[in-house]
Amino acid sequence: MRTILYLIRKEFIQIFRNKFIGRAIFAVPIIQLLVLVPAVTFEIKEIRLVVIDRDLSAESRALVNQLEGSTFFRLNYFTDSEKEAGKLMDQDKCDLVLNIPSGFGRDIGLARPARLMVSANAINASSAQLSWVYFNGVIRDYNMNVITENINIGQIQQGPLITVTNRYWYNEMLNYRHYMLPGILVILVTAIGFLLAGLNLVREKEIGTIEQINVTPVKKYHFMIGKMVPFLIIGLVDLAAGMVIGRLIFGVPFEGSIALLFLSATIFLTAILGFALFISTLSSTQQQFMFIAFFFMIIFVLMSGIFTPYESMPRWAQLFNRLNPVAYLMRINRMVMLKGSTIYDIRTEIWSLVAIAVGFTFFAVRRYRKTA
Repeated sequence: MRTILYLIRKEFIQIFRNKFIGRAIFAVPIIQLLVLVPAVTFEIKEIRLVVIDRDLSAESRALVNQLEGSTFFRLNYFTDSEKEAGKLMDQDKCDLVLNIPSGFGRDIGLARPARLMVSANAINASSAQLSWVYFNGVIRDYNMNVITENINIGQIQQGPLITVTNRYWYNEMLNYRHYMLPGILVILVTAIGFLLAGLNLVREKEIGTIEQINVTPVKKYHFMIGKMVPFLIIGLVDLAAGMVIGRLIFGVPFEGSIALLFLSATIFLTAILGFALFISTLSSTQQQFMFIAFFFMIIFVLMSGIFTPYESMPRWAQLFNRLNPVAYLMRINRMVMLKGSTIYDIRTEIWSLVAIAVGFTFFAVRRYRKTA
């Protein structure tokens, strides 16, 4: 035990001897959190609209006014040329083109179906789908207003009414920051543990200081524990700082157990540190490690469910995610922070992380070679 404590002390001295790394360990995650949480969002707050109004009636003007009154749409251009509207879309100056044909107002006045044509810029498929949903909502409201204005009140027959009340659980105000912050915390903790721990070991290889450890009677598992514990502690400190920032600055709620969250993060960091050290035993230079580490980190993060729900992925991706520790902590963070889930609710994720942590650490210890 004393040997491990001395190795941990040596690692902390070595880490903080480099002033840049010592400051970056805490400053970079905090800055990234402040930037990424408000910036990374799938919410659409402004849909640029072009209107071709060939009808020029009171009804078409009422429709345009209702679109302008929505918080989602901004009317950029009026034109009577489909060619000009297409050019604006080609130049990425609009997201939707609304074409109101002549006779639109007449058809409404005669109680006949009125037609509209809408063209959407679908380069970004998710943005186009959301724009279409918002547009359909405005059209539905407009249609209800027309029906209400033209209905004969005397013909209305009273009947039983069904009232539907919507309630959103866990994120009642649909605040996207509440959804993103737990996921971004996972990415920041992953970056600290995965990149810095592996680079630290490879750097010792490059400068030759690791040979001084190799010729001592220090056992391989002592050496690996000494490498892992400092970055595990640093990762947990960064996680705590991120949670404080999320609560004070972004108002993200915390409904679950802090102890459970940190227990899960500890197991996760053990897994990711074991994998980083395993890769570092295969790498001779920092450049080699960085190339391999970025390859795996990008895959782990993009397939973790931070943007795409796990259930929406193809079957083969879901099978791959059984070996992806980032995917497990992503679900755990959101479940514990937003839903208040207990250890019983996340027991599958916990045991999976434990298995991955044991496996990666075992391979790292076995692969490391002490050579004089």
